Amino acid sequence: MIFSTLSKASLALIAASILLILTTPTEAHSWADCVDWRFKNPKNKSWNDSNGACFGYARRFPVKAKPFADYDEDWPNRHYEQSHKSPSPDYAPACSDGKSGETDGADERMAKPWTAAYNGRDFRKRRTGAFTTKKIGDTMCIRWPAKNHAVPKERDLSEVFVSFSKPNPKKDPTQKQFLSNIVARLNYKNCTTGGSTDRWPCGGCFPISKKKFTPGHYVGQWRWRLNDNEWYTSCFDVLVKK
Repeated sequence: MIFSTLSKASLALIAASILLILTTPTEAHSWADCVDWRFKNPKNKSWNDSNGACFGYARRFPVKAKPFADYDEDWPNRHYEQSHKSPSPDYAPACSDGKSGETDGADERMAKPWTAAYNGRDFRKRRTGAFTTKKIGDTMCIRWPAKNHAVPKERDLSEVFVSFSKPNPKKDPTQKQFLSNIVARLNYKNCTTGGSTDRWPCGGCFPISKKKFTPGHYVGQWRWRLNDNEWYTSCFDVLVKK
């Protein structure tokens, strides 16, 4: 056998190389896993499944189709990366059309009526999640998987922008229009740690304030900056009540 001709040092080097391959985390890219996360105990703001529940999702999100943090392996995947061209991501489609971008992602365009993107079935006949309903004065929390990008050595540029349309839009805002109404900037690394760094649940919260919202339907965008010209988005709808 070939291994019988190798020295102990060579065998040790091969074993160490195999172990490194098996244990080195693969860097993937994130998405909004839940856009209306509610903690069971507000004093224990853990993003783990055991400490809260999701009451609202991105458009056409197939709930329970995959375990948490595995929707990058779904078809279609959820991590839409905006095009680096034309001339920058700020001019790319704000919500994935399922065919554009550096990574095309799932179709998250506005449905007609907009509620048709929820509480139904996707094109693969999988149950889709509910849309988000909030009242003026509520707090809204969004959750996402770390995907190995929340470790201390990761650059601090990584952050999440949450933007909204004007009330009752007839179509999705452009990316430039979203940029004109950024409601929150969240720390991407605000995670519940433990176990695989790929699967850390992370999130952030912000108020549905009367300064920013009036009753009506809004289109929201979760937008994550990984690098200077590398942006990922998830789009969702929120019904704001008095």
